[in-house]
Amino acid sequence: MQEFWNERYSSNEFAYGERPNEYLRAKLKGIQPGKILFPAEGEGRNAVYAATLGWQVSAFDLSEEGKKKAELLAQRHLVQINYQTGEFSLHDYPAESFDAVGLIYAHFPAEKRSEYHQTADRWLKKGGLVILEGFSKKHRQFNEADEKAGGPRDERMLFSLEEIKSDFPNYQIIELCETETILHEGLYHNGKAAVIRFVGRKM
Repeated sequence: MQEFWNERYSSNEFAYGERPNEYLRAKLKGIQPGKILFPAEGEGRNAVYAATLGWQVSAFDLSEEGKKKAELLAQRHLVQINYQTGEFSLHDYPAESFDAVGLIYAHFPAEKRSEYHQTADRWLKKGGLVILEGFSKKHRQFNEADEKAGGPRDERMLFSLEEIKSDFPNYQIIELCETETILHEGLYHNGKAAVIRFVGRKM
């Protein structure tokens, strides 16, 4: 997968655009900035946006090319982000380090999803927020009809409401829904999509 993402992020154009995800942008409004983590952050559009709001931002991804693009974007916006590379399991942040975790289209292998979500939970402070948007299992129909809609081809990597509830059982659910939307995110998230949206507060 590292080779795949390095190739995708190697061009001058940003694969998913330079603007933040709209759901994340809306949810960060009105929240007092603190420390936020973005796993699987790619080219940094969400991390850089959070930094412009005053958040202290950490992020990581498999892709060295993604890191280069993220740091370039941060320079353009005159902000700093702490961006690391490597597999999810290689990162070892102290427990309860962050006030928020942004999981924006952070799709993992099915056999690792729950483990990775539980690790992210361990890094989050009590009272902290998880903000998640990702493709639902119903997105497969849109993905098959139009590859520009994006998303994993493996249905097991797509989300369901039940899986999110199971992975974050110790959370006050502020919002959890499955909906259809139209994405306009760079080259690879374009068109009709079925998504899961979740905001939860760690109890």
